[in-house]
Amino acid sequence: MSDDPKRIVADGYDTIAPRYLAWSGLQPSPQRMRYLGRLLELVPPGASVLELGCGAGVPVSRALAARCRLTGVDISAAQIALARQHVPTATFVQADMTALDVAPATFDAVTAFYAITHVPRDQHAELLARIAAWLRPGGLLLATMGASDSPDTVEADWLGAPMFFSHFDAETNRALVRQAGLDLLEAEVVDEHEDGVTVPFLWVVARKPTAGSGG
Repeated sequence: MSDDPKRIVADGYDTIAPRYLAWSGLQPSPQRMRYLGRLLELVPPGASVLELGCGAGVPVSRALAARCRLTGVDISAAQIALARQHVPTATFVQADMTALDVAPATFDAVTAFYAITHVPRDQHAELLARIAAWLRPGGLLLATMGASDSPDTVEADWLGAPMFFSHFDAETNRALVRQAGLDLLEAEVVDEHEDGVTVPFLWVVARKPTAGSGG
């Protein structure tokens, strides 16, 4: 097995893509659907949205593409292939989210459902700063982040493949979002249940300040 976190994530999702879809996409958590609904309330029809870690495109990409101009990004080729099948009206790109080349002020919203926790946490501050730059003034970030202190780890058998995880505690993550120049609208820790284990996540909704808003 590779010791490169990005390779572990890409290979892992290539291996488990159909299983992950059945586990997560076809039976999405109430929190995923609640925050998806929240984003759809906040963004206007036709908004330009970037979804980081789009997976197989169900249910989030499909719902966003029905209302917005969606670009989905995932590091897994298998996930991107499924997403293109499920949501043919969206644009999908296989790429590492930390290496995306995006012009400033391109998107009205950026989403990252359960995706940032697959990035080494020493890259989270830079990633959030890049996301902030990609947003237009008044643009929104919706992200699921970690809520406990967990340095880089590899779970040997996560749905059938090794998987990399890395995140800070909730308070550190709130500070990182603010340091990126975004205003927190919501930052709620929610316990979720994964195969009998309780896992806390920080759900973040943040907005890029507009000129004269005072930040």
